[in-house]
Amino acid sequence: MPRICEFFGIVIRMYWFDTDKHKLPHFHAKYGEFKAVFDLEGKLIEGSLGNRADKLVAEWSELRRDEIHNAWKRAVNGEEIPWVRPIR
Repeated sequence: MPRICEFFGIVIRMYWFDTDKHKLPHFHAKYGEFKAVFDLEGKLIEGSLGNRADKLVAEWSELRRDEIHNAWKRAVNGEEIPWVRPIR
């Protein structure tokens, strides 16, 4: 699963052709031992990274909305998934 961004120890990934399990566009995040799935708007779907990290992911997804949507379109088509800029 390609890593598309990393910031403050949070790793964001997308799978290719990942449309079955969650039934909506999404990305996966990992922070230490914690894992979560978010929709492209930053809403938590499954799991949790902890309150602060969940908020950082939501903020990142708001700031990078267009880039994330582009990455999703490429991922579901099996194309190379571009890097999405982190927050600083």
